[in-house]
Amino acid sequence: MPGTVTAPLLRIRRIYAEAAALELPRGRDVVARWPEAEIVPVESHWQIPEVHGDEANVARWVRIKTEALVLGVKKSLVTRPNGRSADFIAPSTANGCAMACAYCYVPRRKGYSNPVTVFANIDQIEAHLARHIKRHGAKAEPNQCDPEAWVYDIGENSDCSADALLSENVRQLCELFRMSPTAKASFATKYVNRELLEWDPVGRTRIRFSLMPAETAKLTDIRTSPVAERIAAVNDFVDAGFEVHLNFSPVILTPTWERDWAELLTEVDDTLHPAAKEQLAAEVILLTHNERLHEVNLGWHPKAEQLLWQPALQEQKLSENGAVNVRYRRELKADAVARFRALVARHLPSCRIRYAF
Repeated sequence: MPGTVTAPLLRIRRIYAEAAALELPRGRDVVARWPEAEIVPVESHWQIPEVHGDEANVARWVRIKTEALVLGVKKSLVTRPNGRSADFIAPSTANGCAMACAYCYVPRRKGYSNPVTVFANIDQIEAHLARHIKRHGAKAEPNQCDPEAWVYDIGENSDCSADALLSENVRQLCELFRMSPTAKASFATKYVNRELLEWDPVGRTRIRFSLMPAETAKLTDIRTSPVAERIAAVNDFVDAGFEVHLNFSPVILTPTWERDWAELLTEVDDTLHPAAKEQLAAEVILLTHNERLHEVNLGWHPKAEQLLWQPALQEQKLSENGAVNVRYRRELKADAVARFRALVARHLPSCRIRYAF
């Protein structure tokens, strides 16, 4: 049965590489980390039928994620306004994930097996961000993203904690923000990578540990760190100089969701030390699902779909990129958000909710 694994997250055996990526220092560094891996030349990191977009690979997803790595060059460097989790979405330094959460939105846009693509042109990405940070100067007014700094999400399409196992890209960007008094980096993660504790980010990197009730996570959060391990890590990361927020995401409306979340929030409250609670904030995001992803999931993990696919509770939603997704019905969702806020106020009163939807 699918579930959280204790085996190594990555055992790279094949590196699908664009020629231009292999010519760059970061590309050579990545290849050197896996000296026994086979190098497979590709024209584009987007067009690899063996790993992208082949739904016949459903039964091999975990093996592909474990063994395959892609090296590419990011062509378009654009920093987009956001306003929810962050002020801006930075250009990705990676795309894809070594984990396999059943509800993940990334495979909807890029292949279903979706191993990690590392972008080797990190110096161009860093220079782009440095110019963007300089151009915006100091933040004039506080907002829900941060009262003082411009916040840049550096992990929209990957999990940066896992990415840091593959290259120095994430650390290089965090070093940039470490030296940027008007800005800070931010990324969400479901993987506890304790090597990051040596980075000394001096408060300029915000890690958002994603949490959900442990029994639900066993079905849906595949290959991730156990929820209890994520909670236990918060104190250590705060002590190491990170700002640590929480993502209560996605909230899945199971028959026992309120009781389960009350227990989880109580566990968080009992675990966090005063310094962690003092800086704590959270995002609350109710589940959004996708019909095509549902159909694919039925081929490899139907038990998760019993929780994720609930037509009686859901309605269609057209996303910003034109995809047709499903979310909880408007009235049900509004009521659930209100109930969730009340749970947090009761069981984790130190936690400020930055936004909920």
